[in-house]
Amino acid sequence: MEHIKTIWDFFQNEVLSMAWLNRWIGSVLDGFGVDISSRIGGSIQFFLYDVIKIMVLLASLIFIISYIQSYFPPERTKKILGRFHGIGANIIAALLGTVTPFCSCSSIPLFIGFTSAGLPLGVTFSFLISSPMVDLGSLVLLMSIFGWKVAVVYVIVGLIIAVLGGTLIEKLHLEHQIEDYIKNGRAIDLPQEQLQVKDRLKYAAQQVWATAKKVAPYVLIGVMIGAVIHNWIPQDFVVSVLGNENPFGVVLATVCGVPMYADIFGTIPIAEALLAKGAMLGVVLSFMMAVTTLSLPSMIMLHKAVKPKLLLIFIAICTIGIIIVGYLFNVFQSVLL
Repeated sequence: MEHIKTIWDFFQNEVLSMAWLNRWIGSVLDGFGVDISSRIGGSIQFFLYDVIKIMVLLASLIFIISYIQSYFPPERTKKILGRFHGIGANIIAALLGTVTPFCSCSSIPLFIGFTSAGLPLGVTFSFLISSPMVDLGSLVLLMSIFGWKVAVVYVIVGLIIAVLGGTLIEKLHLEHQIEDYIKNGRAIDLPQEQLQVKDRLKYAAQQVWATAKKVAPYVLIGVMIGAVIHNWIPQDFVVSVLGNENPFGVVLATVCGVPMYADIFGTIPIAEALLAKGAMLGVVLSFMMAVTTLSLPSMIMLHKAVKPKLLLIFIAICTIGIIIVGYLFNVFQSVLL
């Protein structure tokens, strides 16, 4: 058992977290006369290390996930979802959301397509919640920073929110809250050609380039914010606002996350820096969930597809779920970290 733990610790630290990269960057900066123990030097090291680490992991994960996605085009996903009913359909929709787009704005067109195709409303909302909040990429990236316990629990609770949220919306019978142009739309049933392995590899490579270009600005911004938090904001301030001394830290983090627009790749460096400064685990994860699921631009897009009542119910369900999960993570922080 001790050997397994040693192997896992090496994989966690040197492969996922790329601790060797951080040491190497520190040595290079030191060679150029940069004092990495200073605020400026520490900020430079944090920025270079996190940008390179996230982009390398990002490219690797997108390639793998996109290859998997090539087996689940929208039409095939619709047919899979159509075979299930009840809460089983919500569970399958939430699981399928883990191998689809990385941000909420990319998920909404698929949500519209599924709704137009006549899939149950609760099923499509389970997909809409799960897709940006939980994906295979988030599992690996969270594991690289917070460890496997936090990563696995994060994914599980994200799926639970997606399933329960979709089920509740289904029980409320809100089909009349969908805009008429979507209800009257017709999905185009195109036959899916049989892709060869080389076609799937080409598709995966194209997705790496397209997604990397799209998320790179948010990664850079997120890492810059993380570097500032990590090296310039006093720890006492972070602890007083987002630590266990503030019982409303989870609520504050959730509310602050909503107006932002980023994906999990851009929010992780901010969460990493906040946690290192003494913020509670549930606070930083609530912030990440709010940013990825309830960003203002995605809510504006969703408003074009659903009426105000359904939009507000969706926001309320997600917000309450995120806040509850945040407090649960705070309670069990000592066990998970």
